[in-house]
Amino acid sequence: MASLRPSRAYLAVPAHRSRLVAKAAASSADAVFMDLEDAVPPSEKGVALEEAVRALSSLDWGNKRVAVRLNAVDSPFIAEEIRALAALPRLDAAIVPKAERPSDITAIAEQLRAAAPDRAAPVALELLIETALGLVNVDTLAATHDSVAALHLGVGDFAASLGARTSDIGISPDGYRHVGSAQSGYASAPLDLFAYPMMRLLVAARAFGLRAIDGPCGAFRDARLTEASAQKAAAMGFDGKQVIHPDQIEPTLRAFTPSAEELAQARRVVEAMEQAEAQGQGAVTLDGKMIDYANVRMARRIIELGS
Repeated sequence: MASLRPSRAYLAVPAHRSRLVAKAAASSADAVFMDLEDAVPPSEKGVALEEAVRALSSLDWGNKRVAVRLNAVDSPFIAEEIRALAALPRLDAAIVPKAERPSDITAIAEQLRAAAPDRAAPVALELLIETALGLVNVDTLAATHDSVAALHLGVGDFAASLGARTSDIGISPDGYRHVGSAQSGYASAPLDLFAYPMMRLLVAARAFGLRAIDGPCGAFRDARLTEASAQKAAAMGFDGKQVIHPDQIEPTLRAFTPSAEELAQARRVVEAMEQAEAQGQGAVTLDGKMIDYANVRMARRIIELGS
């Protein structure tokens, strides 16, 4: 089922660049979305939609989750996009950019279903939260419609929405990254512009049973920064992260895949608790630490991610 396909590395590709789309389909990314919005100039919107339809109808996508990012809800393009895409069986999801108002999400969901009433499974909606208003409304957006399946954080537009003084995608501004200095007598403390919106989105996703996808790291040539950014999202509990270049796929997959050491430790926690249960206990000490059923739930999540 499409809903069970992983989305650890979610590759973005401009829909009008057919050569890049074909490479994306053959890549090792878990998921791909063809972009009809920001990556496509206005003069190429029609071509992009035609290429997306062709790609969904003819390319071998393997077991990937395949989505298309629509244009904005108030754009002159979205109605035709819905009509052209809704009935294509290989389309798993439509990504809605700048999701802000529940009424817009309901309208898009209903339009997709009306355009393909005989479709076996409705097209899922994945909401891109990339403005201050979208984040304020994220709980309501997450619960808006039964076709909503995921929340994505749009880090670039979100920073712009806040007025942050940066032009780097997914990276905190220099002036915000560290506060204090040796000269001032205050310790230097690392800060992250995206820590709050990431956690806010993650909580909303988990509360309503949705996937949580972090936004991309714009420094796609920097493998270390790419992997560190993905490790942060993975450690928080995100299901995956957008990537904007094939070079980012493998570092991102590594970050979202538990290591052999993590899996071994998680299994030790489960086994220790099973032994405690057999002795009528609800907690046990392992490696000098007390563990109980909360630890087991966390450990089983790690084991699930590694399977």
